[in-house]
Amino acid sequence: MKKLFLIASAVVFCTTVFGQRISKITITGTGTVSDIVIGLDENVQVYITKEGQISKWGFDRFIGNQENYNDYLEPYVGRVEYYSQNDDEALRGKVKYIGRTLVSYYPSYEIESLRGKLKSIGSINMDYYQSFEDKSLAGSLKTIGGQNVAWYPSYENESVRGKLKTIGATSLTYYGSFEDKAFRGKIKSIGSFTFNYYSSFEQYSGSMKNGMSVVNANGLKFYLRGY
Repeated sequence: MKKLFLIASAVVFCTTVFGQRISKITITGTGTVSDIVIGLDENVQVYITKEGQISKWGFDRFIGNQENYNDYLEPYVGRVEYYSQNDDEALRGKVKYIGRTLVSYYPSYEIESLRGKLKSIGSINMDYYQSFEDKSLAGSLKTIGGQNVAWYPSYENESVRGKLKTIGATSLTYYGSFEDKAFRGKIKSIGSFTFNYYSSFEQYSGSMKNGMSVVNANGLKFYLRGY
């Protein structure tokens, strides 16, 4: 009986700790990150921006069946709670619980660049770049759980400034401003995956020539939208 109890406790612990994860990173046709998606229990997906704001969340009925290319979410019918008017002013009205997952934010007494930003979603903690590191990156995500996040800084080529450079062990490169106008600024590689595009002199100019719109690199899924 004691052994069964320990096993059950371990299952509950693992479900709680590992229930949240980065499930998808969406990159637009211009090479910018539109969403970083955090997956919760019960097929709930939380879409956040690179600045640490929730853009939308809900139930993803496509999980386990097919790719949700249109990012369509249905309302979540489980437990949902929000921070009240009695809570810190930077938190008021924001979602607090989605199911059993607690969502926390940086309160009003933090430095201005952090106030109201996501601090954690369940076991995933988040930190951000400050202005003394690079003014162009100030307020952008620096860590998501155990994943370090780097963005191309202000001194880089204008075609890549502010774009995702690395997340965890995965590096991303882009076509520079000196490349053909049909694909300059677009994704060139994600980890070991490379991408080529039709030139401005070809039919389907700017469309992906070689590569896949969904790739899994080092345990992270990237979705290239509009390629």
